[in-house]
Amino acid sequence: MQMDNQLPPKKVPGFCSFRYGLSFLVHCCNVITAAQRTCLNLTMVVMVNSTDPHGLLNTSTKKLLDNIKNPVYNWSPDIQGLILSSTFYGFVIIQVPVGYFSGIYSTKKMIGFALCLSSVLSLLIPPAAGIGVAWVIVCRAVQGVAQGIVGTAQFEIHVKWAPPLERGRLTSISTSGFLLGPFIVLLVTGVICESLGWPMVFYIFGACGCALCLLWFILFYDDPKDHPCISISEKEYITSSLVQQNGFLSSLPYLFGWICGILVGQLSDFFLTRNILSVIAVRKLFTAAGFLLPAIFGVCLPYLSSSFYGIVIFLILAGATGSFCLGGVLINGLDIAPRYFGFIKACSTLSGMLGGLIASTLTGLILRQDPESAWFKTFILMAAINVTGLIFYLIVAKAEIQDWAKERQHTRL
Repeated sequence: MQMDNQLPPKKVPGFCSFRYGLSFLVHCCNVITAAQRTCLNLTMVVMVNSTDPHGLLNTSTKKLLDNIKNPVYNWSPDIQGLILSSTFYGFVIIQVPVGYFSGIYSTKKMIGFALCLSSVLSLLIPPAAGIGVAWVIVCRAVQGVAQGIVGTAQFEIHVKWAPPLERGRLTSISTSGFLLGPFIVLLVTGVICESLGWPMVFYIFGACGCALCLLWFILFYDDPKDHPCISISEKEYITSSLVQQNGFLSSLPYLFGWICGILVGQLSDFFLTRNILSVIAVRKLFTAAGFLLPAIFGVCLPYLSSSFYGIVIFLILAGATGSFCLGGVLINGLDIAPRYFGFIKACSTLSGMLGGLIASTLTGLILRQDPESAWFKTFILMAAINVTGLIFYLIVAKAEIQDWAKERQHTRL
């Protein structure tokens, strides 16, 4: 009779563990960057002299006193739009380079320095506004680049810190900060502007970002094997459950998605200018391609488990072909309601982020309950959601300006 000399399994640290603490730290970084990005949308109301758009300053005593606390600038609506959108341009152009370099260089340094840059620029926006509108646009554009680095490079963290069965939970904790940030801004900006002045909004969120940056460089390490504070049991649990990934391969879907997005824009306009297809036909065609192709490639993935190159190619195609929606549903709001396109885009982006958070959590639950066939179920569920959403869009989609979005002219008799 043989004795079983195996040691009892070590207890794996749960929610009160270092990996969850770091996920919360990333969550805080996302809260700060989202707050720094959206606070100008609200402070713009008190920064602009809306009562006198032609450049004549109101010189009343009350206004002069208030301008000390809340400086007012004569920015036209088109200048305001340029200021608000400048962050977006910076955010977009940095996505592909960050996706590539985050797998090569230190994620700790990339996120830490980007967070520091975004926070310092937040502190500089009030004095920049006093110097000239061009400096505000430059600050916002560079801030968009910095925030794009933080938002994209952080996903490389989960490659080395998130065990496969916990990626859904850890990712959802981190990314939920993008939703909490705007909520905090909406909650406190009005009070700060009224009591302390709008510049203090940028100073407060900028200072919070600088303080968080110090914590980041102290607490975060690129690899759990190098962290001096993590317990041995948690370190062994993380490292034993992970397979090394390639940063270059992870960036390829973004690269090909970027290429597809540019080609789709050219192709959709070609169909319209040559009168080959109507606007609604173009929108439905590219939406169908953007929904069906990722679903098809995703469902095929579980059957390619024996082919490494096949999996890589289909993953790239599944991620890249979603860009076909850039010629479809993603700009359809501009067709039906150009006056309210910004609001429609904000609502759709928010709902998409909520869907992403739910998907991450649900995927984690599926992986935890049934590791053997979990990915097959996940891709089937993704395909079902895509097809359901596509059917709904094909039924209700329109391409002409809706009555509620038309300009109304009032005439007097």
